[in-house]
Amino acid sequence: MKQTDLIVTPTHVRFMNRRFPCTIGRCGLTRNKVEGDGATPCGIHRIVEMLYRADRMAQPTDWARPIGPADLWSDDVNDRAYNSQVRAPHGFSHERLRRSDPMYDLILITDWNYPDAIAGKGSAIFIHQWRGPGRPTAGCVAFRRDHLRWIAQRITPGSRVVIA
Repeated sequence: MKQTDLIVTPTHVRFMNRRFPCTIGRCGLTRNKVEGDGATPCGIHRIVEMLYRADRMAQPTDWARPIGPADLWSDDVNDRAYNSQVRAPHGFSHERLRRSDPMYDLILITDWNYPDAIAGKGSAIFIHQWRGPGRPTAGCVAFRRDHLRWIAQRITPGSRVVIA
């Protein structure tokens, strides 16, 4: 393991010789991820993109891209754009990236089932802000806001997310 790897456990993440509390999917970890199962997929994933709300924070790194009002993420297994960023209007089931709450103010996108998605294998495994300590996600990994920003300012594209 490298110090630039995010080593994920059900309760915390190790990164750059520090330990951060985190939350994972409400159904724990899985080796057989399927859409909507509420589990966080085990494996070695890579950080491929970073998105942020420019109206709520400064650009965390030079490679982060702003989230616009029409930005969505497809979670519909019948959509040819399944598990990818799309724009409104979009005629398939999706999730808004520009939310009224702060959960997606900063998103690290992993390569879980992306960019060449297999329908039904799970979508949108992000690293984002948590709803609160101990409050699980739908399958993502989530952190306290200040911890997420600290990590985002130091992580690079291609950094590994190791989920055991």
